[in-house]
Amino acid sequence: MRRRKPREMEADLDMTTFINLMVVLLAFLLVTSAFTELSQLQVNLPSGGAGAGGAEARKPLVLEVSIYKDQMIVSDRQSGPLKILPATEKGQDYTGLKEFLSGVKASYPAITEITILLEPTTDYDTLIQTMDTVRYKPKLVNGTWIKGELFPDIGIGDAPEHPGGKA
Repeated sequence: MRRRKPREMEADLDMTTFINLMVVLLAFLLVTSAFTELSQLQVNLPSGGAGAGGAEARKPLVLEVSIYKDQMIVSDRQSGPLKILPATEKGQDYTGLKEFLSGVKASYPAITEITILLEPTTDYDTLIQTMDTVRYKPKLVNGTWIKGELFPDIGIGDAPEHPGGKA
């Protein structure tokens, strides 16, 4: 009885197909990544109010927008409410807010700060829409719409209790 020695098999890996796939994927990723844009928005917490005992000069206007389920209140921290915007059937009145803030900006062009005060139950979409509303106003310049600046320096905080009690 003769035993046969098992044959040794040589295995060659053909990497050509895999390399072709990687080249195509790399080209696809490079093309799609050119259209991805990340944006970042700087948001500040409101100051404590007392500060250094009045060492800072009194500002002419310290704007706040308090967001409640049934209304938005635009107020001056130093003097009180300026405008109450009741919510509509579709939600908050962002158009009315933008119009009122445009008038305020026309009266006080040097002011760039505003604080948005939220109820704990305010949803994220309402916050983002309000931030977009108070930051920019579209302007027509030479036949092209551009983003005109309203109040780009935004602070976020907790709203005081609803003026009419619990809403």
